[in-house]
Amino acid sequence: MDWEAYAAVWPNASFSQFVPSRPHRWHVQTMGEGPTVLLLHGAGGATHSWRDLMPLLAQKMRVVAPDLPGHAFTKLGALQRSSLPLMARDVAGLLTKLEVTPDIIIGHSAGCALGLQMLDLLPDPPKAVVGINPALDNFKGVAGWLFPAMAKALALNPLVAPAFARMTRNGSAENLIASTGSTLDPVGLALYRAAIGETRHVDGTLTMMAQWKLDGLRQRLPHIAVPSLFIVGDNDQAVPPATADQAALRMPKAQVMHLPRLGHLAHEEAPADFAEIINTFVADIGLKTVA
Repeated sequence: MDWEAYAAVWPNASFSQFVPSRPHRWHVQTMGEGPTVLLLHGAGGATHSWRDLMPLLAQKMRVVAPDLPGHAFTKLGALQRSSLPLMARDVAGLLTKLEVTPDIIIGHSAGCALGLQMLDLLPDPPKAVVGINPALDNFKGVAGWLFPAMAKALALNPLVAPAFARMTRNGSAENLIASTGSTLDPVGLALYRAAIGETRHVDGTLTMMAQWKLDGLRQRLPHIAVPSLFIVGDNDQAVPPATADQAALRMPKAQVMHLPRLGHLAHEEAPADFAEIINTFVADIGLKTVA
C-alpha cells in the first residue's frame, strides 16, 4: 500500500514510523508510556485492526504495533520468510532494532500463534500473552491439505491478487467481514475495503497463508509456562471458539474468557471492553502500569 495515499485517513497515523530491519521495511506505530505491549494482528489485518483499542491501552502502557511482512505498509523483503518460524525471527529482529522488550504480547488470530512462537527468541520473555480469538489449530480433514495448497497456488499466480483486489471494490469486502461473525462500523469497513483492495496486501496475505504451519508450535504448547489469557468471541465464524479451550487445556498457565455475540474481530467491535479486560489481567499478574 502507498503510505502517501492513505496517511491522511489511516488510524493513528501521527504515531507511525518506517523502520528498515532486514529483510523488510516495516510500518510501526508506537504510543504511550509504561510497560511495553506488543500488538500482533492476524493474517489479512494491519495496524488499523488496533485503531480503537491501541489508544485505550496507551493510557497506561507503551504500545507497539507493526504491520506484519507483506501487510498494509510493511514491504515484504523476501518471499520465503512468511512462515511462522521465520516471521517470528524477523519480528524479534525488528524489536531489537527498535530496542523494545515487550512485557506483554497481544495477538489476534494468527498473531497469537506468532507471539507464542516468539517466546524463545526474546532475550527476556514477556510476563504474559493475550490471545484474541487465537488461531492455534490446523485445518481439519481435507481442508488441512486443500486450503494451504490453494493458498500456495494462488500466491504463485500473479493474476489472483489483482483480481481479488478488484472484487473487493464491488461489495465483497462487506461480505468478507460479515463471514467472520463480526459487525463493524462504516469506518472499520472502509479500512478493510482499502486494505484488501490493494494487490500487494492481498499478495502478502496469500503468501503468509501458503507458508503457515502450526505443528511445531502445537507440540510446544505444554511447555509454554507464560501466563496466557485467551479472549474468545463466541460468534467467531473464522476460528472455532473451541480452539482456544483446547489449546488452553494443554498449557500450564492458560485461561479462557468467552464473550457472547462477538465475532472474529471482537476487539474491533468492543474495544472498551477489551481494554478493561486486558488492564485487569495485567494488574492480576502484578505488572505496574502508569496510573
